[in-house]
Amino acid sequence: MSAERVLDEETWPMEAEAAINDIRKHVASAHVSPALRSSNRRVYINLTTLENAEYCVEMSGAGFRVVGRKHDDASLATIENMNYETPYALLNTISQKYRESFGGELMNKLIDLANNSKG
Repeated sequence: MSAERVLDEETWPMEAEAAINDIRKHVASAHVSPALRSSNRRVYINLTTLENAEYCVEMSGAGFRVVGRKHDDASLATIENMNYETPYALLNTISQKYRESFGGELMNKLIDLANNSKG
């Protein structure tokens, strides 16, 4: 059964909030678009990178893709933009500061793990 059939109009925003919580530390802001209507097939996320670049990202069964270059804008939805399986893959492509932030957090966790295994 595909994700599009499992998720409904109420479930998509909850899934989007879970994805947002996963990336929150590595972006300036992210929230479900109040202006673009979620459906049983997709939800729109307004995203601001650490570089302060604004995007509107569509989350659907196909993954994540940029559909606008500012919040609440889906003007690029008809263009065949790249779908990314995860929000991390999308951010890795559009935000250098995301890569630095995520990499820094990963490095700190590895250091903590190494320090804890010594003692």
